[in-house]
Amino acid sequence: MKLQEHRSKEILARHGVPLLDGETATTPEGARAAAERIGGPVVVKAQVLVGGRGKAGGVKLAASPEKAEERAREIIGLDIKGTTVKTVLVAPAAEIAKEYYLGLILDRAARAITVIASAEGGVEIEETARTNPEAILRHPLHPLIGLQEHEVRRIGFFLGIPAELRKDFALVMRGLYRSFVESDADLAEINPLVVTDDGQLLALDAKIVLDDSALPRHAELEAMRDLNEEEPSEVAAREAGISFIKLDGTIGCMVNGAGLAMTTMDLVKLAGGEPANFLDIGGGAKADRVAAAFRIILDDPNVKAILINIFGGITRGDEVARGIVEARRSLTRDVPMVVRIVGTNAAEAKPILAEADLITADSLDDAAAKAVEAARGDRTAA
Repeated sequence: MKLQEHRSKEILARHGVPLLDGETATTPEGARAAAERIGGPVVVKAQVLVGGRGKAGGVKLAASPEKAEERAREIIGLDIKGTTVKTVLVAPAAEIAKEYYLGLILDRAARAITVIASAEGGVEIEETARTNPEAILRHPLHPLIGLQEHEVRRIGFFLGIPAELRKDFALVMRGLYRSFVESDADLAEINPLVVTDDGQLLALDAKIVLDDSALPRHAELEAMRDLNEEEPSEVAAREAGISFIKLDGTIGCMVNGAGLAMTTMDLVKLAGGEPANFLDIGGGAKADRVAAAFRIILDDPNVKAILINIFGGITRGDEVARGIVEARRSLTRDVPMVVRIVGTNAAEAKPILAEADLITADSLDDAAAKAVEAARGDRTAA
């Protein structure tokens, strides 16, 4: 789960990271009022969960409350990489002398929380990694003892933090680490971390990505979710208890089991198609859950066919087949469906599917090929 900048800053502030307070606004008038309360020059920043805000015109300076209202009017409603800006953050402007990048990621290759640091802050760290990898420090932390003081000093030396600010940097580094660990984050970054003209070390921008699987033990963080920024289909899937990720293809996939779902997607690609989603319907496939899965898949207008791949262990194949047939009756959009059911009561499922005139397949290779053909408009794929 990605957090908006102002939410990420709230978490960092709890752990002692120095930053400039700001206020959010959803109208130009609200931005003006926020600027009046802050006093002095401000920066108006689009709150969207995509990068490249500055290049897209989503970050603007304003010297007065009147200018803040004008800038907010320019930004609110702006389309940034397919996302419409609905909220802005109004924060005090800072005179910047030096910028740094400082982040923590859950590095699965290293099997450790890893510090990423660079003296080239304020730019896309991915681009720096590509063009100037020597400018980036990657430092894995011990998985049991975590961040140590000698590591904080090493990171500060690598960045070239001035001697008079090393104690402040230690506060930032420790606060960022605590924010990461205590939030069960996958990523926490400050970009840029800046030294101002008057010698302060401040986090001007922040980004935190949380592990969805850990949210049940963080109710206060779950409440920070911005539903306006999420795919409606993914919101609906979460409410239905279905694991779902929207993709860009034309073949909707409904599968029980994450590993089987990934294999299904691979074979769709191998057959020349593109999956429209990852969807794990979970254990059991009653009509209401199948219907919810159908609605979520068909909410994507790009879907031209649906591949249903069910392995019956505890789940009974005939119950799944009845659930599919029943749920299909409630659909408002008709697309070809290819069904493969194997395992418990698979033989009993076949006549149910045949009576409903659904395309069936015995092997996954065959099912994927038929789904690709159906998506291309060949309804004779059966």
